[in-house]
Amino acid sequence: MENVSEILSQIENHLHLYRSLSSRFLITHKDTSDSEVALKNLFDEVSNCTKCTLYKTRTKAVFGSGSPRAKLLFIGEAPGYYEDVQGLPFVGEAGQLLTKIIASINLTRKEVYIANVLKCRPPGNRSPIPDEIISCYPFLVRQISAIHPAVICVLGSIAAKALMKTSRPMNQIRGEFQKFGDIAVMPTFHPAYLLRNPSDKRKVWEDMQKIRDYLATV
Repeated sequence: MENVSEILSQIENHLHLYRSLSSRFLITHKDTSDSEVALKNLFDEVSNCTKCTLYKTRTKAVFGSGSPRAKLLFIGEAPGYYEDVQGLPFVGEAGQLLTKIIASINLTRKEVYIANVLKCRPPGNRSPIPDEIISCYPFLVRQISAIHPAVICVLGSIAAKALMKTSRPMNQIRGEFQKFGDIAVMPTFHPAYLLRNPSDKRKVWEDMQKIRDYLATV
């Protein structure tokens, strides 16, 4: 499996493509269109997507779950084994921890929205490669547009790199609000990382308190 830093370096080389793609799907405020219909149509596209080779090995596409009008959207890296089987995001051990993280600010999974940058599981749970991220990126931006949350919480370095176009490591950017269009973005550690490094759970708790306080103002 490739080193994460190597993956991030490769993605950095594709940032000009990300910027080009982003300009085609500008984030705007919600209008009278129905978010549920927009997400359903996008789900159908994702379920039938063959833009990269991951469609050949997936069991189910993992689009996302939660409230289509959520004020808080979580974005992770990619589905794992259990997500691929069930077609739902964050249902394994890391997902159980994410549920507790969400509960720490008095919310439930039904009240937020949870998605990943990639909609299909990379074989063997390897890290995403740049071409896969580039293929899925327009889906992610349209998903964000349909939901238009007040806050996006990006989980882990690869998700932060894809969404925020940053080359800074997670330990430097976590806890600092950024912007994606007019949406506030809070980067923090991925739950899978916390399972390996439980001493950093407090840092994520601090980040979540900032999200909670921000949501109280919108």
